[in-house]
Amino acid sequence: MTPLIQELERLYVGAEIDILSEGRIAEEVFSSFFSVKNVYCLPKRGFKHPLSFLGMLHGIRQMRYDLIIDPCLGSGFSRAMTRHLRARYKLGFSDVGERSGLTHPVPSEVAGNHMAQRPINLLRWARAHFSGVVDDTSHYPALDIRLTEDERAQGRCVVDQLLHESQPDATRPVVGIFANATGAKRYPESWWAEFITTFKEMNPHASLLELIPMHGHSMLGEAWPGYYSSGIRRMGAVMANMDLMITADCGVMHLAVASKVPTVGMFSVTDASVYAPYGLGSCPLLTQGMSAREAATQVVRAFPGLLTEGHATGRAVTGVPMHWDDTAVMDPGNLGHFGLSH
Repeated sequence: MTPLIQELERLYVGAEIDILSEGRIAEEVFSSFFSVKNVYCLPKRGFKHPLSFLGMLHGIRQMRYDLIIDPCLGSGFSRAMTRHLRARYKLGFSDVGERSGLTHPVPSEVAGNHMAQRPINLLRWARAHFSGVVDDTSHYPALDIRLTEDERAQGRCVVDQLLHESQPDATRPVVGIFANATGAKRYPESWWAEFITTFKEMNPHASLLELIPMHGHSMLGEAWPGYYSSGIRRMGAVMANMDLMITADCGVMHLAVASKVPTVGMFSVTDASVYAPYGLGSCPLLTQGMSAREAATQVVRAFPGLLTEGHATGRAVTGVPMHWDDTAVMDPGNLGHFGLSH
């Protein structure tokens, strides 16, 4: 949702935004957004906690909003909340017109593939169709949790301590690895071992840091310095002080992108056109039919400004900007399976 908030801030300067979410993570995500006034976190599995659930909804319903946006495609619960709350205008995806409970329904076909960009498409189409205002559609805001300078500074201290550097070496790129994911998205430990061996052969001077999953155990045999945190902003602050993050398709991949670190998201089973990292040099790597060694080689060659085979490079240099929707112009001979499934 952070791209949608950025778009609303750009279009409606000074607007106050409330967010209704399930679970408490939204409080952390939006804690530094000046435009966000209230974050209402419904208890997970709210119907098992009816008093707190209904009490919060009753309180929110006392507010009459100018606009409610239901950005979810196909969520019955989100639509029920939109119907229940009071607003002058209600905007969302629907193919049934007035029966949707929306004042401004937008056809589902407008949504597009990428989940972070669907709410932007919703808003831009509605403004063009209902108000005749055509917005610039050449750019999409990237994910961003808006880490503060203090958070970034504290993350920098953690990275330096993990690398045992009192004076960080600017010629050593710092690369983060998150080796966990759910189900079939997870690459086996042997795959990561081959990937990292190849990566280090090509970049012997790179410093590797492992981001530890929520279960608290290393996925790489504790071969590298590791960082664990139960707080997403603390984890984001640490990743923000890396030069590159490499991860499978998972929540940490999105958090890395939102922390403004160039991120390679590796996709083995899921559709990259829906979940691919984009912006600030982030890009997807489709690994179907690719060995770990081949994947590592692709990553190194995709970031020549940061990762140079057999040489150390300046830490201040970030990866070559490669947005997920720019893959059509990439050199297939150089980048192999970088691209989207369609």
